[in-house]
Amino acid sequence: MQLLRSAWLLPITAPPIRDGVVAVSDGRVVWLGRAGDPGEPIAPLRDLGEGVLLPGLVNAHCHLELSHLAGKLPLAGGFVPWVEGVVASRGQHTSEQIASAASAAITALECSGTVALGDVSNTLAHLERLSASSLSAVVFLELLAWDPAMAQATLAWGDGVLRERGTALRPGLELRLAAHAPHSVSPELLRLLAARGGPAAIHLAESPDEAQFLANGTGAWPGFLASRGLGPVSFAPRRQSPVRYADGLGVLHEHLVAAHGVQVDAVDRALLRERGVHVVLCPRSNASLGVGRAAAPALHAAGVKLALGSDSLASAPSLDVLDDAILLREQFPELALASILRMATLGGAEALGLPELGAVAPGRRAAFAYAPAKSTPRDPEAFLLSGDARLERVAAEGAPVALS
Repeated sequence: MQLLRSAWLLPITAPPIRDGVVAVSDGRVVWLGRAGDPGEPIAPLRDLGEGVLLPGLVNAHCHLELSHLAGKLPLAGGFVPWVEGVVASRGQHTSEQIASAASAAITALECSGTVALGDVSNTLAHLERLSASSLSAVVFLELLAWDPAMAQATLAWGDGVLRERGTALRPGLELRLAAHAPHSVSPELLRLLAARGGPAAIHLAESPDEAQFLANGTGAWPGFLASRGLGPVSFAPRRQSPVRYADGLGVLHEHLVAAHGVQVDAVDRALLRERGVHVVLCPRSNASLGVGRAAAPALHAAGVKLALGSDSLASAPSLDVLDDAILLREQFPELALASILRMATLGGAEALGLPELGAVAPGRRAAFAYAPAKSTPRDPEAFLLSGDARLERVAAEGAPVALS
């Protein structure tokens, strides 16, 4: 057993603890409280200093395989030109360049106090490198097929990949089938996934282009589909919001990880709460692509389950969701700091179905992050979201290298 002490302990599931102590045994939390509290175990003490100890961050939505595009795509043109840039980049980089950039991104995540992530992938080319890391991860194999004639074959392909690649993964690493978005996946394929209880993840209500296309079939998106030789194949505009459209196909469910949630109204928010959907906010990516701001206070007030994600290095300067939490605070100062920090930790763990992560509590894994400070912060939550704090990973003795 080992004791970890810091000037502040932030359990997430309880108020901050001044002069906090965590007892760890065999990689799990067995006790926490204020130094000197009754019941504090007797064990060697490791004093971390004047900073803040908290559970490791959970990045609930990112694209590691786009890490090689960092700084290489224009952002000022908006969502559809950015997507065109992503598509045009395919084939311009070697598999080693792509995997190497993903490896560097993984290392940066580990060093910045992230312990788990939801990673969206089309190729799984970096799966071995992710497996070699300390991160727990749910990798969402993303299906894209706008042509309804391709629905069955696309689903069969995804099932085959999961059978081939998903059976020998290390503990803490899991593959699940996902759909890209309602405007890039046919209603037929979405219905097939929904009939099996899925998809596990989806981009939902991200851009005005998506909302306009689903509502009336106009905007920039039909042109993109046509340029790809797809066009609005057998699609009649539904005159619905993306959320209501997805719900009509049976896509919304309590285990769904829905990224972005920008283009939503009060009816959508109530529906997301009723269906139990986990909405992952990506403030920095949304700002970069000019798609608008997700109304985080309204989503929170409506009871929608919220988490944070960085999206990719092609649309955000880092994969560190602490920076997304900081921007969210700047955008919506009325949001409680505790609520924002919950999104970055426990909210993400809940979204990904990782019950042993996201909080400092007895029985959970000793997967911590620590923000050093020169002097004890007066308010640990404000310090973490001030922009002055930087997180680093901290592991107790005896904790497993793989935080899974």
